[in-house]
Amino acid sequence: MTVHAVLSASSSHRWLKCTPSARLELEFEDQTSEAAEEGTAAHAWCEYKLHKALGQKCTKPKTKFDCQEMDAYTNDYTAYVLEQYEQAKATCKAPLMLIEQHLDFSCYVPQGFGTGDCIIVADGKLHVIDFKYGQGVLVTADHNPQMMLYALGALTLFDFLYAIPEVELTIYQPRRDNVDTWVVKVEDLKAWAEKELKPHALLAFEGRGEYTPGPHCQFCKAKALCRARAEANLSVARDDFAIPPILTDEEVEKILGTIEHLTKWAEEIYSYAADAAINHGKKWQGFKLV
Repeated sequence: MTVHAVLSASSSHRWLKCTPSARLELEFEDQTSEAAEEGTAAHAWCEYKLHKALGQKCTKPKTKFDCQEMDAYTNDYTAYVLEQYEQAKATCKAPLMLIEQHLDFSCYVPQGFGTGDCIIVADGKLHVIDFKYGQGVLVTADHNPQMMLYALGALTLFDFLYAIPEVELTIYQPRRDNVDTWVVKVEDLKAWAEKELKPHALLAFEGRGEYTPGPHCQFCKAKALCRARAEANLSVARDDFAIPPILTDEEVEKILGTIEHLTKWAEEIYSYAADAAINHGKKWQGFKLV
């Protein structure tokens, strides 16, 4: 059985901005998708190929998503990681590479833990590499909280064995031709953890703080029914669409800047209502399935 942290690293960009959302999401069932399952399959291939390259015991995965495209992308990722490992060997006699490593950062986040795709530890540098198979959202490494949490977890394991003044964080997203790296000093990372991460994590774990809608709502399980998000969107609709008698060019431009967000939110509400009716027998007064 897979155990999930209340404050996971993968959702940290959300609970750091909207602290009560972590507890709110617990009221909703986990749902998977074709894209999520495809990503899991790609990660399994990455893990297998790296273990095999290192001569370690591994089991070849079998999934319905196996295809030439996935094989090529995971081969490229494997080659990139091995190249980084060789570079570490050039500056350190005994670097360490860990694959799918359990990382505990509970000294900063209550009950916080996660799994790092690849960690390369050497004197002078800790390199955290995260494989992203999705192509819908371009992911960057700069101040990426998920990556920063992984780095903190790795430092608790190894900074007393290696001299590590800085951390290198890399997002490897092949389907977007995106290999993005950000370097941060360990002292700056730990300062962020004490000043920003700890207080927000405590609020989030206790379910306290203000609901704060924003772009981070995209993958929130509560997004369709979140009252704060609904009020924010309805407020935008009132402000932007009820300006008589004729809209100015500036007002039209403002509407164009918000209409995509409003349309997406409306589609999410529709999708939730349709799923509830089809799969759970929910009756919506005044509406019927066609």
